[in-house]
Amino acid sequence: MNAVFFNEYIQTSPRFMTDFTPWTLFVDTGIISVLLLLGKLMRVKIRFIQKLFIPPSLLAGFMGLALGPHGFGIIPLSTQTGTYAGILIAFIFGALPLTSQKAAKGDADNIGSMWAYSQAGMLLQWAFGGLLGLLVLNRIWPLNPAFGITMPSGYCGGHGTAAAIGQAFSQFGYDEILTLAMTAATFGIVAAVIIGLIIIKWGTKKGHTSFLANYDDLPHELQTGLLPGDKRESMGESSCSSISIDPLTFNLIIVAVIALGGYCISKTVSHFMPGFELPVFSCAFVVGIFIKKIFDKTRTSDYVCPQTIGHISGTFTDFLVAFGIASIKISVVIEYIIPLLILLVSGLIATLIYVLVMARKLMKECWFEKAIFTWGWFTGTMAMGIALLRVADPKMRSRCLDNYALAYLFIAPVEISLITFAPVAFLNGYGLMFTGICLAAGLAVLAITVFVSVSAVSFLYLSYTPAATAVWVSMIYPVSSYNFLMVFAVSSSLV
Repeated sequence: MNAVFFNEYIQTSPRFMTDFTPWTLFVDTGIISVLLLLGKLMRVKIRFIQKLFIPPSLLAGFMGLALGPHGFGIIPLSTQTGTYAGILIAFIFGALPLTSQKAAKGDADNIGSMWAYSQAGMLLQWAFGGLLGLLVLNRIWPLNPAFGITMPSGYCGGHGTAAAIGQAFSQFGYDEILTLAMTAATFGIVAAVIIGLIIIKWGTKKGHTSFLANYDDLPHELQTGLLPGDKRESMGESSCSSISIDPLTFNLIIVAVIALGGYCISKTVSHFMPGFELPVFSCAFVVGIFIKKIFDKTRTSDYVCPQTIGHISGTFTDFLVAFGIASIKISVVIEYIIPLLILLVSGLIATLIYVLVMARKLMKECWFEKAIFTWGWFTGTMAMGIALLRVADPKMRSRCLDNYALAYLFIAPVEISLITFAPVAFLNGYGLMFTGICLAAGLAVLAITVFVSVSAVSFLYLSYTPAATAVWVSMIYPVSSYNFLMVFAVSSSLV
């Protein structure tokens, strides 16, 4: 089959490019799976890729972008790859509450400082991107008012948040936001790895690292991603007998039911409140919280394996990254290349300054390890943060992930609120007010933490999280004072 005939076949076959059928999903998943395997092979065999710690999902996405319908059109990927990313994020956020740890009473100061550091950084990154877009870039180029928030959507949120934000704007005809946010996420992951490794080398030379004396002493398995037999761990526990239902199936269907519940809630809200549609992933997260509470009360949690759920979520994340990058429209990136580069580079510089400066001020111990983890998280994904942390702290003695896991219980509601209400705020002309709230809240967290005490952070969190959510909802959708109090009460219960 020569190239000309193959391209004509791709373009004319209804299974691939025009009519969407179950076989389209089958072929798309198979192609991305092949690309993921090729990406893994490249990670194992190519030294340059090993040194940069580039994940196979990123390599698969690049290959899908170059060879797919938005590139040279060589492989028969459909044009639905962006839609897949929007669906996968609902499964990922639905699984999140089932993998959360319970808060511990000990180590409260470290958890509190980690929360303040991460929460303020997240809010300030959203404020920086939004204000740079609204007050600077939009005055030079005719851009969408939400152009600036594509940077924090892709950086701090990763491809998952980029997909969620892009899908929200696509419903109103602004398809370019999805491509711009996905581009920001991809740019951020590459920057997270390259700059992150430079930071670690600098830290070892300056003596800032607590557990790594020489950058060249890294274990080989961190570079290839293949674990030797003596370092392999179990993927989880089997809580069900396979004679009734396979344990993996049992955990998977729980996540699927939660995601479906989120979809039903989203559609129910849009039915009774026309013009206001909650993202499916946000609703899935809320459903996951209530399911987790029910499971805890009924002791069903004893049969749900957080490790298995975590691996299921990780699988969805790998496919999301690959599909998300493959969905980038190169023509849109080229059209906005100058303002986009200004936005992304400025965001990197601002994030780097915040991460290194504030970590030294807020963290009592292992500030560098927590800074390098946060850099990977704030510019790439949480997985990239873990990868960089493993480089700086191979044996995980800094307890950074323990502190993060517990702190994220309090970060998640704010992050969900940002992703949920940012599109609606900008679409209704309240973008400046939204970014102003982010800026004020972020500075308030820092001010109280630095000038008062870390113990005051918990009071600040319990106060502003429900209030901010209620303000955002009332700001972007006309509600009565009664409804405002209802939103405040629901937000408080989730906290």
